Amino acid sequence: MLRSTIEELYRSESRRVLATLIRLLGDFDLAEEALQDAFAAALARWPETGLPDNPRAWLVSAGRFKAIDQLRRRGRFDRSLATLAERLAEQDTGTPELEDGTLEDDRLRLIFTCCHPALRPDARIALTLRTVCGLTTEEIAGAFLTSTPAVAQRIVRAKSKIRDAGIPYQVPSRAELPERLDAVLHVVYLVFNEGYSAIRQDLSAEAIRLGRLLVELLPEPEAVGLLALMLLHESRRSARLGPDGTLILLEDQDRSTWDRARIREGSALVEHALASRRFGPFTLQAAIAAVHAEATGASATDWAQIVGLYDVLLRVDPSPVVELNRAAAIAMRDGPASGLALVDAILARGELLDYRYAHAARADLCRRLGRTGEALSAYRRALELTSHHSERRFLEGRLAELLG
Repeated sequence: MLRSTIEELYRSESRRVLATLIRLLGDFDLAEEALQDAFAAALARWPETGLPDNPRAWLVSAGRFKAIDQLRRRGRFDRSLATLAERLAEQDTGTPELEDGTLEDDRLRLIFTCCHPALRPDARIALTLRTVCGLTTEEIAGAFLTSTPAVAQRIVRAKSKIRDAGIPYQVPSRAELPERLDAVLHVVYLVFNEGYSAIRQDLSAEAIRLGRLLVELLPEPEAVGLLALMLLHESRRSARLGPDGTLILLEDQDRSTWDRARIREGSALVEHALASRRFGPFTLQAAIAAVHAEATGASATDWAQIVGLYDVLLRVDPSPVVELNRAAAIAMRDGPASGLALVDAILARGELLDYRYAHAARADLCRRLGRTGEALSAYRRALELTSHHSERRFLEGRLAELLG
């Protein structure tokens, strides 16, 4: 019975304990070893002594002492490790360090450290998933279609960069927060988007969990907006695939299957973020998703409002992808010819030439206009650019319809 309690504690508390051990020990690898040693000690001692009053604090304390013992043993061969062990042993680690508020601050410190701008973007994602979320290197590699050694190397390089560059383990100052928070939010969104586009619900769930944690620890409007965006997208998950695994476009989805609880929560978060007047791109995207969620069907959607929101988004965060999405909305408001002219203008500038959704959008608009040859060509190019099974089935189906 106690063993199952310890296993549950590992699932619920290990990331909190690890975050504090990293702060106390100043080293990711040493802290990870200490975490494992602490839980091993709990398995050995708690059946005899019973569950402590504060298991989390006990685990932090045990992990710290295990790490110091480990350094002392290694210090017989490396004097610098012995010096480090004594320095750690002398540090004051009274009760205040182990209070819940400090432990929660440690989680926030860990997220900002893992997502530091000095790290490569792919390293930020890998380190965050491994350290903050607790995913294995094998799970991360499978999610991002890369090899386990490659992911492991990214994590090693990220830890080395943090150590060698002296990246501080702290929450940024208020002056630094907007830029630093933006980097964190983009990591979380990339994780979610990969899980959503690859139909990996476990990965999307991790991103939403991270989003909730950020809002809990740092309720900035854009963090709230990102959580809203993820919830609103996730609400449509069950309607996105047909029985054979083919992707179903938003306009063709059975909206009765959408998760209304997530929509209500996401919409409320959007309103909260918008009311702050300090929102940014994620909140605006969430507002667009909320308009879709409110409509009973594609024809009942307020496309004028969506175009207006994209207009604002383009001013706040200009990019060709936002332009493409705005073009699709204009096609729904004003007709496919208007949207196609905008898509062609983007492609003519040489932008999004290797972006599968640009070619898929152009193909759909050409199909709706009866320009079959151009539609076939664009669908084939989109097919060349995607590796996702559900998207490939959808594009192959469209090609078959046009050829049949």
